[in-house]
Formats: sequence, C-alpha cells, structure tokens
Amino acid sequence: MATTTALSSAPQAKTPAPAKHRPDKNYRRRQRWGWVFVAPFAAIFLTFLILPLVYAFRMSLFTSTLATGTKFVGADNYLKAFSDPIFLQGLATVAKFALIMIPAQMLIALLAALVLDNLATWASKFSRLMIFVPYAVPVVIGALMWGFLYSPRFGPAGSIFGIFGLAAPEFLAQDSIFGSLVNIVTWQWAGYYMIIIYAALRGIDPGIYEAAVLDGASDRQIAWRIKVPMISSSLVMVVIFALIGTLQFFTEPQVLRGVAQGAIPTSYTPNMYAFSLAFSYSQFNYASAISFALGIVVFVFSFLFLFLTRKQSGLK
Repeated sequence: MATTTALSSAPQAKTPAPAKHRPDKNYRRRQRWGWVFVAPFAAIFLTFLILPLVYAFRMSLFTSTLATGTKFVGADNYLKAFSDPIFLQGLATVAKFALIMIPAQMLIALLAALVLDNLATWASKFSRLMIFVPYAVPVVIGALMWGFLYSPRFGPAGSIFGIFGLAAPEFLAQDSIFGSLVNIVTWQWAGYYMIIIYAALRGIDPGIYEAAVLDGASDRQIAWRIKVPMISSSLVMVVIFALIGTLQFFTEPQVLRGVAQGAIPTSYTPNMYAFSLAFSYSQFNYASAISFALGIVVFVFSFLFLFLTRKQSGLK
C-alpha cells in the first residue's frame, strides 16, 4: 500500500505540447503571388462597383434643391419611393412580366435541354449552338433587330401579310407591346438557361437511366420523374437568375421607346423611371433612392423564393 501511495503521489511527467505548425517560406510566397494575381480584379471591382454603390447610397440619403441646397433626409427618400404610385406601377409591370416571362423561359429551356440530352448526333451539337446564339447577340442589337421586324412599314410583316391582302399587326402598339417584349426577352435568354439545364443533365450518372429502363420506365417517365427532380437545384438557380433579370427590366423597353409610338412611357419599369428622373429631371438623389428601393425588392423576392424552395435548392 505504501508503494502504491508513493507512486500515486509522485509527480507525473508532462507530455510536451505539439509544436505549432509554421508555414514555410514557399507557402507564404505562394500566398503573396495569389494576392498579386487577385489585385487587378479587386481594384476594378472596388473602383467600378463598390465605390459607385457607396456613393449612390450616400446620395440617396440627401436631397438637393436650388432653394434649400443639399440637405440630409435619411430614409425619407425611401419612404417616398415606396409610396410613389409611379414606382409602384412600375413594380406591378415587372411583376406581370415575371409571371408570364419566367415560366415561358423555363418551359422552353427545360424542354429543349431534355430533348437535346436524348440526342447523341451532330444535330444535337448544332441545335445547342443555334438555340444559344441569341444570347450571344448584344441586348441593344437584339432589341433594334426586333424593332425592325415588328415595324409594319419597314419590316417583313407588312410584305408577308400583304400577300394575303391583310394589314400587318401593330406589334408595337400599346395593346400588344407587352407580348412583343415577352417574345424578345424569351428569345434572348431561353438559350442561356437551356445550356445551364443541359449541363446539369449531363452530370447525372447514366447508370440511373439504365436501371430505370430495366424497371420498365419510358422516356417520358425518365424525363419527368428522374431527370427533372435530380436537377432541381439547377432549376432553382435558373429561376433566380430570371427573377433578378426581370425585376431589373430596362434595356429592351428603353431601346424600343423610339419606335413604339408612345406605347412605352418613361416610367414603364422602375429602372426606366430612375433613369428618367436622373437624366431628364436631374433628380439624382431620388433616382438613387429608387434604384436602391428596387434592389431591396429584388433581394426580398429572391430570398423568399430561396426560402420556399430550400429543399429543392439543397439549402437547409
């Protein structure tokens, strides 16, 4: 017992703490070179995006008039924006576009991707290229081209309908400009979304299809019960892209204003309204507030959509 007590009371040898790992010189050198390569992009990103955003946000907190000069108003411009009937009408317009345009783009892109995924010939590669080509056309040029095609006087519509003794439809009239713009944007972006969906389809293990065929599944069942559920995260991403782009709708209606015979007012969309306030009426402070108010709306809608589709997008 004495021996045991003596042993238990004897001081225990301490295990030396492991030495801290210190990065070698080569690792630190590689880190420095990494920052060197990132620096040009970081400088451009900071100069042409972050700093203008900070400056524009600062402007949105002030008001400037000839009578009172520049005065800090805080959130007053934002409260004014969300109670401005012109801004709210523009939001209603882009919301209407989103309800029509996004499902149309998604349906066309998904169907095209599913069809091309089943083809393994040279026609598949050619078809992918042809569907994607409209996205490669600059948006301004595409809008001008469609403006020419829609024109009843200068476009081909007048000649085609004239063959049958009919007058060409007024595609740029106030009653039909909505459908004309939906057609332009769908033509421009459906191919881009198709490529994203097609890439997701090509990432699925072909063994899953073989097992489904052995179980007696048809091509239609494989497409809608296997392929579409397995690319749900990519579909969610595409919808987010389309939602953000639709809420920021600007270029196509702005370009077509000159040939649309008054069918597109300067406040047709929120971005057009902000552009008009800034460059037609010199209300730069309120225009900045309108732009950031639209950014808030875009963030809220995107967040809500991601929250509602968190299971499909893989988010918890």
